[in-house]
This record gives sequence, structure tokens and C-alpha cells, in this order.
Amino acid sequence: MTALGKTGIIVNVARGEVIDEKELVKLLVRGEIGGAGLDVYEHEPHVPNEMLTLDNVVLSPHKAFFTPDSFAALEKVVIGNIRAFFSDKPLLTEIELD
Repeated sequence: MTALGKTGIIVNVARGEVIDEKELVKLLVRGEIGGAGLDVYEHEPHVPNEMLTLDNVVLSPHKAFFTPDSFAALEKVVIGNIRAFFSDKPLLTEIELD
């Protein structure tokens, strides 16, 4: 994260475990990175108390997915998979279970 530098901003909308939040708090407090935007948390739903008071942090309640575009894309995949399944074709998002 230090490679971001003093003006760099880290954004996580993927998985909370991707970022070491204790280290992130240290870097933010020391000004070693510019800021953070988080929609997911390492120990969700708990957000580190230190982050709640930092001016260079934006937090959201795990809602980044909820957009019109994401729902349209989800609908397209679901309908495509249903059509493929009933037509004996490969699914668009097939998962192999071992």
C-alpha cells in the first residue's frame, strides 16, 4: 500500500480480506497514503473504530454492487444460463465442483 504514496487512494469493493486494515489505519494516520474508500471490511460487519474518525476515509455499508447496471448484467447472465440449460448448451458461468 505504501507504493500508493501520500496522494494515493486505495479502494476496496472486492473482499475485506484483501486489505490488512490494521496496516491501512497506520498508513492513513501517518499520512503515508492519501485516503481510502471501503465498501467491504476484513471482519464484516465490524469497521475498525479508528477509521470512523479519519477525514481521509469514505465508508459504505457493502452496497457497491447495488446499481442499475449491475442488476441488468445479473439479469442477462441469469436469463442466459436458464436458456442455455434448457437448450442443453454450456452455461455462461458454469462452475466445476471437484
